[in-house]
Amino acid sequence: MNTPPSPSPLLRHLRTRLLPAALLLAVLFASLLVKPALAQDGKIVVVLFWGDGCPHCAEEKPWLAELAQKNPLIEIKEYEVWYNEDNQKLLEEAAKKYDFEPSGVPVTLIGDQHWIGFRKGDVSGQMEEAIQACALKGGCPDPLTAASTQTDIIASNTVLDLPVIGKVDLSQQSLLVSTVLIGFVDGFNPCSLWVLSMLMALVVHTGSRRKILTIGILFLTITAGVYALFIAGVFTVLSYISFIGWIQAVVALVCAVFAFINIKDYFWYKEGVSLTIADKEKPGIYQRMRNVLNASNSFWGLIGATIVLSAGTSLVEFSCTAGFPVLWANLLTAQKVDGLTFAGLLLVYLIIYQIDELAIFFGVVFTMRASRLEEKEGRLLKLFGGMLMLALALVMIFSPKTMNNLGSSLLVFGAAFLGAGLVLLVHRKILPAFGIRIGSELKPSRRKHKTAPSTKKPAS
Repeated sequence: MNTPPSPSPLLRHLRTRLLPAALLLAVLFASLLVKPALAQDGKIVVVLFWGDGCPHCAEEKPWLAELAQKNPLIEIKEYEVWYNEDNQKLLEEAAKKYDFEPSGVPVTLIGDQHWIGFRKGDVSGQMEEAIQACALKGGCPDPLTAASTQTDIIASNTVLDLPVIGKVDLSQQSLLVSTVLIGFVDGFNPCSLWVLSMLMALVVHTGSRRKILTIGILFLTITAGVYALFIAGVFTVLSYISFIGWIQAVVALVCAVFAFINIKDYFWYKEGVSLTIADKEKPGIYQRMRNVLNASNSFWGLIGATIVLSAGTSLVEFSCTAGFPVLWANLLTAQKVDGLTFAGLLLVYLIIYQIDELAIFFGVVFTMRASRLEEKEGRLLKLFGGMLMLALALVMIFSPKTMNNLGSSLLVFGAAFLGAGLVLLVHRKILPAFGIRIGSELKPSRRKHKTAPSTKKPAS
C-alpha cells in the first residue's frame, strides 16, 4: 500500500510557526468578545466644563446640543467652572484622572479622551469620531464617575510586567502590535522564501559553513536594506501627499487589488495576473546564484557576487512583496506618525519580517541541509497574506481610526485569519465532498495520462 509523502521540512516549519500564530490570534479574537462588564446601557455621556462668558464655550454648547438631538443615546453633562467652586473641584479631579493641566475652557471628556478648547472642523471632527467609537463598543459611561473604575479594569487586562523591559501597556501599543503582526505575515512571502531556499540549497553543496554564513548573512542584510529604503520612500511620499484625503483611500484600494490577486493565486497559482517572480526572471536569478558559487574561492569575489545577487533579487521581488509595506506605510501616515517613531517601527518591522528567513538560514547552518519552497506551500502563504491584506485595505478605506485601538486592531487580524481558515475548510473539505473542485491545485494532473511519444516513423 502506498503511503502519502511526508511534508517537506519547510512545510513543517511553516506549520509550526504560521498556524500557532493564527491560533493565537483566534484566541485573542474570541477573548475580546468577552469583555469586562461596564454598566454602559448604550449611553454615550459627554462631559463639558465651560465658563460663563467664554466665546469658545458658547460655540461648542449648541453644537453638542445639536448632536444630542440627532442621537438620543448622547447625554450631555455641563459644569460651569468660572463661578462655581464645586464644579472647579470636579474639573481638578478630572484633570488628575486624565493627566492634563486645566489651563482653560472648554474642557470636553468623552470616554477615555479629553479636549481643551474647541474649533469646528478640527476638534469637532475628533469628538465625532470618539462618539462613533463609543457607539461601536456599546456606549461610554460618565467619565467623572466611571473613569477610575474603567481605567483599573483596562489596566488589569492590558498591562504586562515583562522581565528586563518592565511594564508595557498594550492598550497604548496598537501601532506596535499592528507592525509586529503585519511584518510577521509579510515575512512569509513566497518570493523571498523561494529565493533564499534555492540559494541555500545550492550553497549547502559546498559543504562549507563559513561560505553559508558569509553568503546568508550578506544576502539577508542587503535585501533587508533595500526593503527598508523602499518602505522609507513610500512613507515619505505618502507623508507629503497625505493632506489629500482621497490619496489614502486610493492607496488602500490598490492594495485591495493586490490582495485579490494573491487570493486568486491560491486557487490558480501563476495563472493570469500573478504577484510572483515571473518565469522569465528566473534564469537571471539562477545565473546570479551560479556566479556566487563560481566566485566562492575568492572572498572578495564572493562578497561582490552576493551583493549583486541580493540587490538584483530585491528589485525583482518588488512585484510580489510591495502590498504589505505600502499598506503599512499608509497606516502610519493615516495615524500621523513622526519620523522618529517611524524609524523605530520600521526597525521592528524588518526584524519581525526576517524571523522566518533567519530560522531557515540558521537551520541550514546547523543541519547542513536545505529544502525548497513547494507550490502547495506558496498557495497557503498567498491565501493567508491576501486575506489579511484585504482586511487591512478595507479598514483603511472605510475606518482608518480602527487601527488606533489594540482591541479593534486584533479583531481585524483575527477576522482575516478566521476568514482564511474558512476558505480552506470550504475549498478543501466541504466542496470536494460534493464533487466540486475549484482552482488548479485540486484538479487531477494531466501529466499522469500522457503516454511516451512513439519512436516509429510515420508511414510514407
